[in-house]
Amino acid sequence: MQILTYAALILSGVILAVALLIGLLDVVRGTPVTSVGAPGEDTCCPAIADPAFREHVELLTHVDLDPGHEVELFINGDETYPRLWEDLRTAKTSITMQLYYCNKGRMADTLLEILVERARAGVDIYFLHDAFGTSLPDEYFETMRAAGVKVRPFRPISLRSLQKAQHRAHIRVIVVDGIVGYTGGFGIDDKWYGTGRTEGQWRDTNVRFTGPAVRQLQATFIVCWAEASGNLLTGERLLPGSTRPTPDDGNVVAAGLLHASPTVGSTSAERFFALSAAAARDRFYLSNSYFVPARGFRTFLIDAAKRGVDVRILTVSKKTDVKSTWYAGRARYELLLRGGVRIFEYQPAMMHAKTLVVDGTWSSVGSMNADNRSMSFNEESNLMMLDPTIGQKMEKMFIDDLGYSEEILLETFMQRGWRAKVAESACYLVRRLL
Repeated sequence: MQILTYAALILSGVILAVALLIGLLDVVRGTPVTSVGAPGEDTCCPAIADPAFREHVELLTHVDLDPGHEVELFINGDETYPRLWEDLRTAKTSITMQLYYCNKGRMADTLLEILVERARAGVDIYFLHDAFGTSLPDEYFETMRAAGVKVRPFRPISLRSLQKAQHRAHIRVIVVDGIVGYTGGFGIDDKWYGTGRTEGQWRDTNVRFTGPAVRQLQATFIVCWAEASGNLLTGERLLPGSTRPTPDDGNVVAAGLLHASPTVGSTSAERFFALSAAAARDRFYLSNSYFVPARGFRTFLIDAAKRGVDVRILTVSKKTDVKSTWYAGRARYELLLRGGVRIFEYQPAMMHAKTLVVDGTWSSVGSMNADNRSMSFNEESNLMMLDPTIGQKMEKMFIDDLGYSEEILLETFMQRGWRAKVAESACYLVRRLL
């Protein structure tokens, strides 16, 4: 009997140890893709101008790139919120919103006033907020519910849901009447007001669009709402019927909404970045607030630079809101600089934009960061656009931002103090958790 007791204890201990190990490995998992292309091919990936590139993106990210879109780019809050408030105030049938970061202030008060008024006017309103990223008080949501707004937290943290705790909804989704969509890096906090050129006013890029990608954005919301509420939404008020777009519709050649969702293997987010870097032939411009690229992504950037591509990265300076991520990213600056990648840090304020433009034609605006959290763990949303006119606007925006930035030069960077090097090494060790 005593032997059976000891055996049971040992077996229980082994099971517990295995469970803990599996949990730890899951929390620190990374992304697997380290190269692009088949052996023996002259080029690693079709160029942006090659029709095969569009086909590759559609197949490997599972996103249709369709014509029929009208797209407006917004730089910072002064351009974003007046247009957003106007769209929300004129909503006739439905509003769906899913946001990561929400905090009290003037912006939150304005949003509450608009949603309460529209709900009382008979508009169906669904508001989904990330349980970790949102700090609005309970009274705020109670006021919404009393007016008829349907509110849910996304993945609240509890003992029963600890396995999901690291998987956050970093996503930005706003859809009005099923026909107007917004995504980008914005949130609900007064720091997003302003021009992004003054300290305390975050620099961000957002996008408003109509066309087929709005239905993809709405589907993104519906999938997340179903998880949070148990209700899979359908119907004309949220998904109005659409006609098949033609190449003459809209001002963009092709666009699609990437909903990147976590998985145990390669994610669509990782494949999007890998294809974009591998397809570059002339210019690769990336703006990203939390730039901690994995080894594979660093390889893609360096390989592009070796092919003669002008690879430039715009990221945060010491004015970042998350110093640990800044230090972790800087831990591999030297490797990238030696590989021919140019790095710039934005000086006036927190740089929060997440944009990409390749060869002046392929571009993206959304919520996705160049770090392991976005690649492996988070729900993310990016509007991908294949269009030279939009690409030119994106390049101009990028170059304008460089005028407010400091280029990191290898010789100067190597002279930084030992304290900075220690901080970088320490933060890099936990880079997959940041």
